[in-house]
Amino acid sequence: MKKAHGPLLAIIAAALLPAGCAVNNGASWSEARPVLPTPATRSLQSLPAPGDSISVAVYNFSDQTGQFKPTDGVQTLSRAVTQGATSILVKALQESGQGRWFKVIERERLDNLLRERAVIREMRAAYLGETKLNRQALPPLLFAGVILEGGIIGYDTNTKTGGVGARFLGIGGSTKYREDTVTVYLRAVSVKTGEVLLTVSVRKSIASIGLSADAFRYVAFKELLEVEAGIATNEPDALALQQAIEAAVYGLVIEGASRDLWCLSTQPDYSENLLRQYFARRDNMDAAAVELARRVDGSTITGACTAGYTQMHVPARPARPAQLSARPAPPQPAPAKQPDDRPQPEGSALPAPARPNEGG
Repeated sequence: MKKAHGPLLAIIAAALLPAGCAVNNGASWSEARPVLPTPATRSLQSLPAPGDSISVAVYNFSDQTGQFKPTDGVQTLSRAVTQGATSILVKALQESGQGRWFKVIERERLDNLLRERAVIREMRAAYLGETKLNRQALPPLLFAGVILEGGIIGYDTNTKTGGVGARFLGIGGSTKYREDTVTVYLRAVSVKTGEVLLTVSVRKSIASIGLSADAFRYVAFKELLEVEAGIATNEPDALALQQAIEAAVYGLVIEGASRDLWCLSTQPDYSENLLRQYFARRDNMDAAAVELARRVDGSTITGACTAGYTQMHVPARPARPAQLSARPAPPQPAPAKQPDDRPQPEGSALPAPARPNEGG
């Protein structure tokens, strides 16, 4: 009997030895690599160029679920989703149309930016003797025409579970499946009017799959063979959230083009095809059955830029103030004012001075 156990133990040891060496060998650990683009990332990058880039600001795109990560044991204080959704959204905006669609302006850490600018002013005043603001050394900040709001509004666990297994003569296998769902809302708000221009919602499933196989049988009298193996694959929550946010940005661009908020610099047939494919996928219908919006004159909005098109957003940079010359021009004598003997009506007043255009 002892001789029979020897070969079996040797086989088990030989099977476990490579795994133990891989765990203890630092050279086998994977190196840090950039995050690979997802299918949603490639869709964003393949967008046609816009008629004009849109200046946007993102203050906070946060987790609004308040849900903690589910565990089989005691509850932990770890959140169910990442708290860095704002960084994911900013990256998705910068990748839209190879970086041509949006000018992203920093607003999440605006206090840090203003503090650094204050340091620059103080240092230039202390070491260069500047008593007035040098507009060339510290130009005005950019401002946005659209604010992007929203967040992660839902994380549902165990939305779909299942499995299958079989066993014959002590040898069998099983498969288990579990699915969670994350929901993202993204809305665009006009800075000029405060109107909510668009609201886009995206839902992404997070899959977890487990495979296992085992054997349980007697190989000889009073000699039992028991072998078990398995592997589980869990889709990373951050990766699923990234795809949901990228799909929301893609939907924001397409739906905005379908409402004439902005346009695509491409042929009308191509842009119309993009709009139809998006709405067909969103509404689960045939692309030929999609009815696009129409303008007041009855023409169909294809999303393509037209000759008389005007971008509906505030420019990114305010108008530069007039530069003062080194020597001011000598004052010119004012023209002599002719007396006006005409009677003025009661309650009349001088007209208010003209104001510069707000928002540049």
